[in-house]
Amino acid sequence: MDIRQIRYFLEVAREGSISHAAERLYITQPSLTRRMQNLESEVGRSLFIRGGRRLRLTETGELLKKRAEQITELFDKTEAELLVPAGEPSGDVFIGGGETRAMKLLTDVAAKLHADCPGIYFHIYSGDMSDISERLDKGLADFGLFIEPADLGKYEYLTLPFSDEWGIIMPSGHPLAAKESITPEDLAGVPLMRSRHSLDRSAISEWVASIPDPKPAATYNLLYNATLMAEAGIGCVLCINGIVNLTGSETLCFRPLSPAVRSGVSVAWKKDQVFSRAASLFLKYLKASIAEK
Repeated sequence: MDIRQIRYFLEVAREGSISHAAERLYITQPSLTRRMQNLESEVGRSLFIRGGRRLRLTETGELLKKRAEQITELFDKTEAELLVPAGEPSGDVFIGGGETRAMKLLTDVAAKLHADCPGIYFHIYSGDMSDISERLDKGLADFGLFIEPADLGKYEYLTLPFSDEWGIIMPSGHPLAAKESITPEDLAGVPLMRSRHSLDRSAISEWVASIPDPKPAATYNLLYNATLMAEAGIGCVLCINGIVNLTGSETLCFRPLSPAVRSGVSVAWKKDQVFSRAASLFLKYLKASIAEK
């Protein structure tokens, strides 16, 4: 199994058709069919469910598709790092992070580095903590931004001079909108939406556990979508302040928790990581920025 064969498989999986994939790959349909048959023989299992207008992936095919996407992404990342010319610093920096205002610190560092070295480009991936950890472990990200508490024992990391404030987003006409802050007692019987990754975070979980008569309404992984649910009247949203800009909003408002809950944020990378020149410079600039604060 080589990288070309993997790319061909991905194209077939995405198109759901040998003929359409062959057109996009500029090869003949019989040639691509043979390549897919050879791949199935090599794997020893069927990758496609044939029949109907579209090809569908078997369970093995779905697994291979997921791994193939990771393999091609890592291959492209490695190739780009190796092909960086000597001279002025250039290349790519890959950053993964959850939804947190601390990303502003990283983007400020990225902006300064890009101003000094225009040949350096940044790739930002947003996801929950398990997504970011997986990308770090597989070499698909150089750095990961983690909202604490997080299990960072297997990484090198820097704790940022920043913490996120937790609170509630609710419709502006909600009875609780008249309060300056929200207590656990205020949320008794109130439909509440939580991010999935907040379910196992000790500080916020302990606060939520003290709500009498809790009424879970939904979970989310992207706050913007959760605010649409709040506008629709599904419930209030437990979230971090500042991720969604509510300045001037006539439909939604944010109120902090009482007692207050804040979460620290850290930037992590693999131990003994061999950085590209671009990633090394980013870390250097980041450490300098933290030292100035």
